[in-house]
Amino acid sequence: MPTRRIYLEDIPLEEARGRWWAALEELGAADPLPGVQVSVADALGRVTAEPIWALRSSPHYHASAMDGYAVRAAETLGATETSPLRLELGSQALPVDTGDPLPPGKDAVIKIEDTQLTDHGSGITIEILSSVAPWQHIRPMGEDMVASELVLPANHRLRPQDLGAIIGSGHTTVSVRRKPSVAILPTGTELVEPGSDPQPGEIVEYNAIMLAAKVEEWGGVATCLRSVVDDSELIKQAVAAALDTHDLVVVNAGSSAGSEDYTASVFRELGQVLVHGIAIRPGHPVILGVAGDRPVMGVPGYPVSALMTFDLLAGPLVARWLGQPAPPRPASLPATLTRKVFSAAGEDEYLRVALGQVGERVVATPLKRGAAVIMSLVRADGILHIPRFSQGHEAGETVNVDLLRPAESIRNSIVTIGSHDLTLDLLADRLAQRHPGLRLSSSHVGSLGGLLALQRREAHLAGSHLLDEKSGDYNVDAIRRLLPEQRVVLLGFVTRRQGLIVPPGNPKSIRSLEDLAKPGVVFINRQRGSGTRVLLDYELKQRGIDPLHIQGYERQEFTHLAVAAAVQSGAADCGLGILAAARALELDFVPLLEERYDLVIPAEHYESDLLQPLLAMIRDPQFAAAVEALGGYRAEQMGLVLEEL
Repeated sequence: MPTRRIYLEDIPLEEARGRWWAALEELGAADPLPGVQVSVADALGRVTAEPIWALRSSPHYHASAMDGYAVRAAETLGATETSPLRLELGSQALPVDTGDPLPPGKDAVIKIEDTQLTDHGSGITIEILSSVAPWQHIRPMGEDMVASELVLPANHRLRPQDLGAIIGSGHTTVSVRRKPSVAILPTGTELVEPGSDPQPGEIVEYNAIMLAAKVEEWGGVATCLRSVVDDSELIKQAVAAALDTHDLVVVNAGSSAGSEDYTASVFRELGQVLVHGIAIRPGHPVILGVAGDRPVMGVPGYPVSALMTFDLLAGPLVARWLGQPAPPRPASLPATLTRKVFSAAGEDEYLRVALGQVGERVVATPLKRGAAVIMSLVRADGILHIPRFSQGHEAGETVNVDLLRPAESIRNSIVTIGSHDLTLDLLADRLAQRHPGLRLSSSHVGSLGGLLALQRREAHLAGSHLLDEKSGDYNVDAIRRLLPEQRVVLLGFVTRRQGLIVPPGNPKSIRSLEDLAKPGVVFINRQRGSGTRVLLDYELKQRGIDPLHIQGYERQEFTHLAVAAAVQSGAADCGLGILAAARALELDFVPLLEERYDLVIPAEHYESDLLQPLLAMIRDPQFAAAVEALGGYRAEQMGLVLEEL
């Protein structure tokens, strides 16, 4: 087994890319790929490998541009509606249809609607009501293109209109750049195939499909190789075989410094490692190298790291092989950051954010930063680049965000920030089905966090279930305290059942909140400021239960599903949450309490055109029935205005 080097570098992105490309250029491995002949009909989206010259003119004859009569323009002079002229049909005027060749001796076409047939006994004539100029209503030979003219240059990506021009110029095939071929090799003993039922410690391999889709999107062709266990010799054999038939070989995982990270040592045996470690987040442990005359690349195993580093480094290389410039920087727009974000000073960070236009401002809400959280990319509307040696941004600061969606999509996003509930996901799906292009974007920060977001005018609405200990009412007191200067509509949504989520069979016989203090019971809590946490603390106080006696009370999750997942995984014996979350993960549920979950909507948004489709959906009896079918919900107040504050 080769000696492993565990040292990771910390090279700036541009320096790393430059080092790799310099080596590839020296080998000629970064040159545009040669051309292959394909049918014009199959060439859409391909890139021309050489210039295309017209083989013939278009049109290749003088053609009538109108239905009418071919004439000599000089013989029409003086014709007017009040003083028409007559021309002999068959000698002075010859009938033509659009596209017909211009008869010899004629130099213009008069439109049929400007003529009238007459019969004077000696022959049929046409009466013309206006004159025409020479070459009027005629497409002269070569009007579109002339034989030998340049139709398209090399390195042009072909569009539908280009295909028509190529055919029109006399070609049936076209020389296009060969598609770059990229082999993607997943490695890891823990990997199992998609469709498998993974056991603890096993991971379904989907990075290869994700990276391959990127290659196809860029115009290349990808091969997803079968995954290889963590064995340096087997990995080396797979990489060597792939190098024989592919332009680029990408090894996914094994790029860091763990005991089973072999990618760097394999690349050294087969060629040269040029970069191991780039100062970016996510994606620090990237490997760039060459083997023979081919580039090789090792990307981290975490999906967000893999996709983002592949995009930053492989994307420009594939473009270069196709004779194209590096992919352009995405469109961007200024946005107001909703939360303070810290960033490591020595790395470029690419932070995923959700975007929405609230009033006159676009607001950016940071999503989960973990390199393994693929849903942060699914939900992201944009990427905030935080440069090296910047320590982050303050809440309320205006930042420039690169868009992952069209700007119009951002304007059509309804932003809800607040308490998590599964019915919001159902609402988002129904809204998207009924109103394509309209989105409900949810961020889960708890009821209190939602009201504070409304206070800062960063959301259109907030889900909330804050219980007032004195009055026993929900949300009204908190709205009055936190939003005193805004007109607010408190809209009824659901009454939901809260209880203890426990494993199937409830092995520790947990029946009440008092059981949380029993020895050996591990609890999972919700975050401070969430309505569920407020409800729990209220009930513990009412029952005289000291939170310090509850093992796990300080451990927090941000959604009901995250609580359920902690119980399902065995990390906790129970957690307070809703019945729908327990059902979603096939767990048992001990019902304890009912609470009201409302939507808090500033009046300016409640009355806006943007929210009307959402409000109509909420008031649709079919939606209410779908919510109640989830279990643990009553929807008798759904869509009712409970208070106007």
